[in-house]
Amino acid sequence: MSEIQAHPAHTVRPSVLSDEAALGELDRATWSTLHAVSPMPQPPYAPFFDDNHRPQDFLVAEARDGAGVVRPAGYLRLVPPTPLACNAHVRQIQGLAVADWARGRGIARGLLRAAMAVARSQGANRMTLRVLGHNTPARALYTSEGFVVEGVLPGEFFLGGRYADDVLMGRSLAP
Repeated sequence: MSEIQAHPAHTVRPSVLSDEAALGELDRATWSTLHAVSPMPQPPYAPFFDDNHRPQDFLVAEARDGAGVVRPAGYLRLVPPTPLACNAHVRQIQGLAVADWARGRGIARGLLRAAMAVARSQGANRMTLRVLGHNTPARALYTSEGFVVEGVLPGEFFLGGRYADDVLMGRSLAP
């Protein structure tokens, strides 16, 4: 399994099937209306990987936890936004999560930078994502990495008793 990016505090690598349990647990532990539009997961839990969420679509960041054990600290899902050939030059981030114990270590930034490198290696020259308007920390991260707001769908979601904007962001992957 090859490492995509190394950082003093973490590494980023492609996901493998054996990551399923850890990533499912991480996904459930980080669920929040700050970023999730789907309902809170309830038992029995659906598999993390399925036909539309394949291991090869994910990058995993690993870091040492409080006990010194190296384990998944975050993940990012990177996929083509559509199956159309005319859209093959674009990659889209469709999920980014970081464990509470790993926050503040540059994990999300590391995953984002690794995703851009992977997208470039796949021949993509553009990256897009969608983020909820009230997710200020994520929007600040994306902006700091060169993403710009390209559109806003006002009140697209009703979450926690409030309407939330769906913000579309993108950036060129040109060097």
